[in-house]
Amino acid sequence: MAFVGESLPLGPAHRKPPMLYVSLLIEALRARPVAMFWFAALSQAFVWTFVPTVFYSAPPGDVPLVLAVGREWQLGSPYGPPLAYWFAEIFFDLFGQSQFGLYLLSQLCIVVTYWAIFTLGRAIVGTTHAVMAVLLMVGVVSFSVPTPEFGPSVLAMPLTALSLLHYWRAVGEEKRGEWFVVALYVGLLLLTTYLGLLLAMLLVIFTGATARGRMTLGSMDPWAAALVAILFLFPHLVWLEWIGILAWPGMSDLPDLRLAEGRYAALLRLSLWLVTAHAGLFILLFVAGGLRFGPRPPAPAFERSPVDPFARTFIYFFALSPAAAALVVAVVTDRMIDVGGAGPLVVLSALAVIIAAGDRIVLYRQTSLGLAWLALLLIPAGVIAASTLTLAWLGVDLAVGRPAAALGQFFTDSFRRRTNLPLDIVVGDLRIGGLVALGSPDRPRLYIDASPERAPWLNDNEVRRRGAILVWPAVDPTGAPPPELRARFPEIVPEVPRTFPRAIQGRLPLLRVGWALIRPPIN
Repeated sequence: MAFVGESLPLGPAHRKPPMLYVSLLIEALRARPVAMFWFAALSQAFVWTFVPTVFYSAPPGDVPLVLAVGREWQLGSPYGPPLAYWFAEIFFDLFGQSQFGLYLLSQLCIVVTYWAIFTLGRAIVGTTHAVMAVLLMVGVVSFSVPTPEFGPSVLAMPLTALSLLHYWRAVGEEKRGEWFVVALYVGLLLLTTYLGLLLAMLLVIFTGATARGRMTLGSMDPWAAALVAILFLFPHLVWLEWIGILAWPGMSDLPDLRLAEGRYAALLRLSLWLVTAHAGLFILLFVAGGLRFGPRPPAPAFERSPVDPFARTFIYFFALSPAAAALVVAVVTDRMIDVGGAGPLVVLSALAVIIAAGDRIVLYRQTSLGLAWLALLLIPAGVIAASTLTLAWLGVDLAVGRPAAALGQFFTDSFRRRTNLPLDIVVGDLRIGGLVALGSPDRPRLYIDASPERAPWLNDNEVRRRGAILVWPAVDPTGAPPPELRARFPEIVPEVPRTFPRAIQGRLPLLRVGWALIRPPIN
């Protein structure tokens, strides 16, 4: 019995349900989904343009090779179709021969990729769920695509995403005029990477295997679009035939194919890479859903209309089949796609996860989810920045810490003073010669390893006729040239090796470069 004024204890039936907590991130996702998309896309672009511009004194990866190939403006090279190399050359010159132009170009590719995924997702799962897919893409891109390294794989990402977007409009939404836009992007993709052949093949397979796809074949539009796509690639195919280059190394062994241990190794490596590439996405999914132990507190839910079965099939097919086809190629050619080169294979992974999650998505651990997303965006960039500042003190020589501008300026000035001519050719490897060619204000051509097979745009006679600077890593006190370079140009007289300090020298020795000069004949 309770006394007057004494409060009675509340039983389970009388307790108030816990209040629904909604974080600022969730409120923005619900109220301003389009703004959230642009925040995610532009944040990615800003971070990965800012970090390499500020902390790299030399470009990463194969960027010197990309610029060396683009400098030649050829229809093709031993390194593949030409479009990415042309774009690199255009942006490098457009921004005053600055590496900033290449970093910006890479991030423009990522933003366009995000936009295409968002637009496709908006048509299939609605605006809010499409934004969720883009937010998940940060967990894929951070682990799979070294975006500052502009090259064919980076350019292929937006072209793949745009091809799939307009294919959906042509087939899924039955807009016949979109077929020619599909042809445009597929043609550009084929001019970017041979992986574009995989997507073209998969588009043909999906069109023939689905009832809605076969219905579109009754009009002339898809057939005319296929012809347009082939016409895009035709000049490059003619060049390949004329120069005698195989598009896929390893294809010459196809008639004698045996699934040997090495081919299984290529299959295993690519499989592991594809799993690792989605590590960030798995992290975000785990944080959002977590493990279920007992009842959960209320959490905000985002609902959508049921997804059309054909759209579900379309997304699943193009999320899974490119990777499966690449695994087959890895076995057939005994050649794994380079790490970072498989970005086009994962453009629909996040959207497929959003569709598989169901028509009602509940987001738990909202604060942790927001922090995890920011961590995936910022930590990789922070690690790179910290590495460039600290690893030199541990004796680690990073390629991005080498003085590209100083190398280019010194050897350009040396050639000009002795010949009274601009520097037109640099002979050397990509580690040293590539940086000299990139950093020189004269934008010389690069004769890679003095090898016509690696640089078919030059030969020894052209080097002797126009003059050149030859460079190599000085590995001995005398700075003697490598034997193969001496055998090719026996007339060279090596100069005293030149030393260059790095932007952050740390405990590393000075960069010693051996060099020699070939004077052009006096007319």
